[in-house]
Amino acid sequence: MEYKVICVTNRHLVNGNLCTHLAKIFKSLNKPDILILREKDMQIDEYTDLAKKVSKLCKDNDVICILHSFKDVAKDTKADGIHFSFSAFSTMPESEKKKFNIIGVSVHSKKEAKEAQKLGASYIIAGHIFETECKKGVCPRGLSFLKEICNEVDIPVYAIGGINEMNAALCIEAGAAGVCMMSGFTNI
Repeated sequence: MEYKVICVTNRHLVNGNLCTHLAKIFKSLNKPDILILREKDMQIDEYTDLAKKVSKLCKDNDVICILHSFKDVAKDTKADGIHFSFSAFSTMPESEKKKFNIIGVSVHSKKEAKEAQKLGASYIIAGHIFETECKKGVCPRGLSFLKEICNEVDIPVYAIGGINEMNAALCIEAGAAGVCMMSGFTNI
């Protein structure tokens, strides 16, 4: 069963330097197909410096590089694409969307998924599917939610939230084109 794996970064989960850690991930047997640089709590200058390094690392290792939220940085670094929250994407002018080859959108409902597709998203990330430390105390939406989203749209859907090597196949069976992992890449 073939599917894509997206590594979503969170430098707070990594011991040491994020770029050094990513270099290790890219050399491992479980190299991701896509990387989303999600460090959205950074200031723009700090994120820009990191994005330049990560973009080069991705290019050198044949990994698609998607930046998160910082659209000017994505354009300046010639990242492969950009990822937004649903609210940020839904208010983005059409002229801005045309500047990117790949635009991803995070969704949390069937309505958001349908609207994201209608507004021109290249792919969506639906979640959270399973229990996860990132959403402690928040009930996961589950596989039925994922299947419902996958049946509603014609663009690739990636599952996020508590995904690991043991449950990834369940997400693919539900119709997902792939899975996103954050903490799953921290112990490499």
